Amino acid sequence: MTPDRFFSLMLLLASRDAVTTRELASALGVSLRTITRDLNWLRDAGLPVTAQRGRLGGVTMLPGSGLDLMRLTPGERDHLALTGLDEQQRVELDAAAESRRALSKIAAAPSRRVDELLPLTDVVHVDSRPWREAGALGTTPASLVGAVRRGRRLRIEYDSPRASCPSDLVVDPYGLLAKAGTWYLVADCARAPRMYRLERITTWGEVDQPRRIRENQTLATVAAALVAQWEDDHVIEVSATVDQNQIERARRIFGRRLVQDDHEESTTGHKVTIRFLCLEDVRALLPFGSAITVHGPTEARVHLSDLATSLAHHYGPSPTS
Repeated sequence: MTPDRFFSLMLLLASRDAVTTRELASALGVSLRTITRDLNWLRDAGLPVTAQRGRLGGVTMLPGSGLDLMRLTPGERDHLALTGLDEQQRVELDAAAESRRALSKIAAAPSRRVDELLPLTDVVHVDSRPWREAGALGTTPASLVGAVRRGRRLRIEYDSPRASCPSDLVVDPYGLLAKAGTWYLVADCARAPRMYRLERITTWGEVDQPRRIRENQTLATVAAALVAQWEDDHVIEVSATVDQNQIERARRIFGRRLVQDDHEESTTGHKVTIRFLCLEDVRALLPFGSAITVHGPTEARVHLSDLATSLAHHYGPSPTS
């Protein structure tokens, strides 16, 4: 059980007389098997968690657990309710101080039994940032989160890699999304949902108008739809063979955009289909060199050949005078 899920689970149990495992699983976004394992973990840790079957039953935390969540301030509870963030992301969001204060209050509660194992926080450290991550540029999540929480429209200048110059946009923000080590602003622009990388927001300011988000839409629903669209939408499908020693690397880089056509290893490698948003994006295959052989379509092979020729010419020997 992750620390943030532990605190969210304890808050749910402390705030209700009884709650079903299905309700707990739905609230925490996990499976019934996972929530059952978490409840067993709480019992094994000596916390008085009970479960009653039947229509009026449910999971209950008996009083006297020694875990006084009422000692937490509203701000501390708010920060602990942020699930899925690692330590660095909490720092980026300026949420680390509140989280540490809440943790110290929880840790100060007397233990109900002598610990036989070292605390997990002493032996497990999570850092979900990419390797060799470049220094943060553009807008930071900590600087933007206050404006987002005030529910105002924002005017942003966005430096898109596909545009010749930054765009001046007025957006209606839902909130901030941390995805695969990158922060995004999720917002409607002209009533259409968009994700904007914070590092590409060069300037921003609040507009003296309340945000105008679409009815029955939340940050979670809009972000999920945008992520699914990014992963599933494509313009071109490239068929290729990937060498055996590069297939795992290819899976990490392309994710769901790579579909393995055969699940059996062979001497020639793995046949795959890789989906790209546009033809220009096939340049992502260049770092693999000859470890990926593209079979089609023809325009993808021609474009890769042109890119490789241009690269070879750029780094070729200089002509003698």
